[in-house]
Amino acid sequence: MKFSNGCWLNKEGYQFFHPAEVNDTRLTDNKVTIYAPCRKINHRGDTLDGGMITIELSSPINNVIKVKAYHHKGTLNLGPHFEIHKENVETVIDTQEKVLTFVSGNLKASVNKEDWKLSFHHNNELLAQSEGRSMAYILTEENQPFMREQLSLDVGELIYGLGERFTPFVKNGQTVDVWNEDGGTGSEQAYKNIPFYVSNKGYGVLVNHPEKVSFEVGSEKVSKVQFSVEGESLEYFIINGPTLKEVLSNYTKLTGRPSLPPAWSFGLWLSTSFTTNYDEETVTSFVEGMEQRDIPVEVFHFDCFWMKEFEWSNFKWDDRMFPDPEGILRRLKNRGLKICVWINPYIAQKSELFDEGMEKGYLVKRSDGSVWQWDRWQAGMGLVDFTNPDACRWFQEKLEVLLDMGVDCFKTDFGERIPTDVVYFDHSNPQKMHNYYTHLYNKTVFELLERKFGRKEAVVFARSATVGGQQFPVHWGGDSWSNYYSMAETLRGGLSFALSGFSYWSHDISGFEAGATPDLYKRWTQFGLLSSHSRYHGSGEYKVPWLYGEEAVEVSRYFTKLKLQLMPYLYRNACESALSGIPMMRPMVLEFLEDTTCHYLDQQYMLGDSLLVAPILNDQSLAKYYLPAGKWTNFITNQVVEGGKWIQEEHGYMTLPLMARENSIIVMGAEANRASYDYTENVTLHLFELQEGTPAAADIYNHQGEKAARVTAVKEGNRIKVNSEGLSGQYKVVLRNIFNVQDVSSGETTLTAEGIMITVDCERVEIEIS
Repeated sequence: MKFSNGCWLNKEGYQFFHPAEVNDTRLTDNKVTIYAPCRKINHRGDTLDGGMITIELSSPINNVIKVKAYHHKGTLNLGPHFEIHKENVETVIDTQEKVLTFVSGNLKASVNKEDWKLSFHHNNELLAQSEGRSMAYILTEENQPFMREQLSLDVGELIYGLGERFTPFVKNGQTVDVWNEDGGTGSEQAYKNIPFYVSNKGYGVLVNHPEKVSFEVGSEKVSKVQFSVEGESLEYFIINGPTLKEVLSNYTKLTGRPSLPPAWSFGLWLSTSFTTNYDEETVTSFVEGMEQRDIPVEVFHFDCFWMKEFEWSNFKWDDRMFPDPEGILRRLKNRGLKICVWINPYIAQKSELFDEGMEKGYLVKRSDGSVWQWDRWQAGMGLVDFTNPDACRWFQEKLEVLLDMGVDCFKTDFGERIPTDVVYFDHSNPQKMHNYYTHLYNKTVFELLERKFGRKEAVVFARSATVGGQQFPVHWGGDSWSNYYSMAETLRGGLSFALSGFSYWSHDISGFEAGATPDLYKRWTQFGLLSSHSRYHGSGEYKVPWLYGEEAVEVSRYFTKLKLQLMPYLYRNACESALSGIPMMRPMVLEFLEDTTCHYLDQQYMLGDSLLVAPILNDQSLAKYYLPAGKWTNFITNQVVEGGKWIQEEHGYMTLPLMARENSIIVMGAEANRASYDYTENVTLHLFELQEGTPAAADIYNHQGEKAARVTAVKEGNRIKVNSEGLSGQYKVVLRNIFNVQDVSSGETTLTAEGIMITVDCERVEIEIS
């Protein structure tokens, strides 16, 4: 929200109140409270008839400083509130005559007492500051109160995040309202709004408000990041790094680490699509068609019309299409499939659950006590009131019936169009509940799955989210269009989402709306199967590959099997994501902060720490991508490319830039038909461009998420020493372009006390070691 009129003037009729100086401070329990009157106090008379801003500095966890500023403290502050993790933090508070400092770990806040200024430093480096008139209490012409803060935006500083946003990846110059909307992937609206951003200077800011937060990122004031909320108080956290990875780790420690999705969820998901006609015969034909074409499917998803029209949600199978739901689920599960069904938190008036929910008080109400209803999406629909514990249990009981039938997980769709003219069971503030509703919705479903199957088997497929939603994976990008523009904006949204604290993400392969061309289908298949999670899904057309030609079948088969063989590598990164909060799909800036070219890149990404993916986003088969410094090897073609430059090349549908980082070990499994298997047995170790004397290492986790093995490799002259612990069976070592000699027959293998010593005289050798 904009409050000014150019550089010097404010909007006409608006009143502004700024902290002018520090009049007094109070220290209590590792917190400092600062009393800052809105004018200079020159004599006792100046203490009368004037406002004051009170600012509190504290630290919930190390390297994070909380700033709370308020005008009138007694304003009713109804929930909901984000869940913030707190620890006992040792802080250092120093109150000198002119400067007050507050230190938490490697982050320091400094307050100029004489002329108000609040600055944040990492060691002696200035990260950001709130100068003179930046912090403000504002009254509009209608006496509507707002609290505003402006933090400095440095020369060359770039801002990222703020949720899954499909607008430009770098947020500088944008106005962003954090307000969940069902707006598709092609507008400024977003399903997943997160009031958290990160800076390429190595810090982050979380504005701790579930309600609408309005950001002006170098827009209203080009040298400021401004954020404002309606009301009498404003609370935000400065989260230090100094690397972006450390910022995300600290942020997810503060708001909740992501749960680790089960290993099977990383396989291919196949959907019925949305408005298509389908019954058991259709579903069986899809499954058998994939089997006959040797394309492994891990999860089959039933979209909306598994229930009768006008009755969403009643959680009952449409008996016209599925007269024997237990039977079809049993038959699908006998094929080794997991089952997902679509749900949402809306109860249509025709659903038999509407009367039950209304009678028991489980639906959100209007101020007069009647049930809130409208006709968008479903005729006469109401909303489940997840602030009511009994309503949550009721909702879970209905879903548990499906789990007992054989369903394994739920696509938790919708949760964005939440009204504000309503009353909640626990009297939550409806403005704050608009964004927070999705959190309670997904939490209710996720906790049921946890209770039923255990935490290691719980997974949802969610569309909407707010702060903390990363604890309930997986999320997908919503309703995209079937064209290359939408494919690019989908990727952009996913990369912004990754820098908003979410580790796992998916999208509708080939787009949701309209029909895909065979060309787009094949290119999006490559992208989709090189994402953390992969799902074929659409609106009015089926998404099985043979409908797009025989080559589409080959592309789908190849990249599905490639992903399954990469599971030891992918699942290791997934496990580390759950522990650290660092996403699997990483924007280039996250992995290569020192390379300023990477700061702007939004058409490529790192999949884990060692593989770079550059999806082809045009129908000319042309790849345009940037490689950071070092030698990179195309994982598919084995071509070696020197980095530090832009690359342009053509690719057929069986290849794309999938580039392995130098001095890395990528572990491939022995299984290409399922995602969950023993990742330590009969593996193949791909060693890429080992650097002289610099060890490379890779851990291997089992499908329960526990570290099970470790391999290391080091190049010493013409010798490669490979050490392994925890591997079983036989394993292969593939030296990818480490020696540039063609004589394969001269390879020699010896076993020493230190491990496996390999002496080779060839460019690429495959050595089998017992």
